[in-house]
Amino acid sequence: MNEFTLTMAIRKRNEKGQSAFIPYMMAGDGGLDMLHERISFLEEAGADAIEIGIPFSDPVADGEVIQEAGSRALKRGVTLRKVMSELQAQLHSIPLVVMTYLNPVLAYGVSEFVEDCKRAGVKGLIIPDLPHEERGLLSDALIGKDIALVPLISLTSSLERIEKNARKAEGFVYAVTVNGITGVRSSFASDLMDHLTVLKGVSNVPVLAGFGISTPEQVRHFSSIADGVIVGSAIVTAFHEENLEKIQSLIEASRTAVSQ
Repeated sequence: MNEFTLTMAIRKRNEKGQSAFIPYMMAGDGGLDMLHERISFLEEAGADAIEIGIPFSDPVADGEVIQEAGSRALKRGVTLRKVMSELQAQLHSIPLVVMTYLNPVLAYGVSEFVEDCKRAGVKGLIIPDLPHEERGLLSDALIGKDIALVPLISLTSSLERIEKNARKAEGFVYAVTVNGITGVRSSFASDLMDHLTVLKGVSNVPVLAGFGISTPEQVRHFSSIADGVIVGSAIVTAFHEENLEKIQSLIEASRTAVSQ
């Protein structure tokens, strides 16, 4: 098939000499009735795609802020199926990327889940606990659906594994910038920029940096070399505290840095 819609949205931003920005939000934090309002706000603020997290009882990749947001959503009875139903009820033009774990997808039924994603306008999936070797569990059902199965590539991956995963990547490469879970960070590994450079050298799709990026300064820093950034905990906190200006400042910061 032709290039994924998700990839094209990122490249469109890069072609303007700007870095792409993908905010993460937890579906159902604040209530499912807030979902579409927040998606629309992020789109109007200049996001290039939106990562929508699904609350889960054992979120192994999530830090404290996102875990707490997931807990708030779970207490409201939010489930993967309810989120998919809500997304189908009102479509958006901005590419949506669903971030969930493998067990809820298997419980949902892979084929049914993929069909519901297509009906909801989902253009990407991130499954942190899906090993590259097992990606066939989903990738076979995704053929021809214009839904990219986005890989996460960690700092600890060997060069051989980096090259293998990056060259088969769909949508974009999610370059994990820390060893560990998501969450606000004040500093990053000294060799991180070299890692991003290597990824960009072997990947056929854009490389976006994520995990721990939480300030406009960090957004500008990573935007200077990656094709874009993903910001999670800071966005979740801003929504929870109703600090929408914080979100706008983060998105604006990505526009001031040009990826090399």
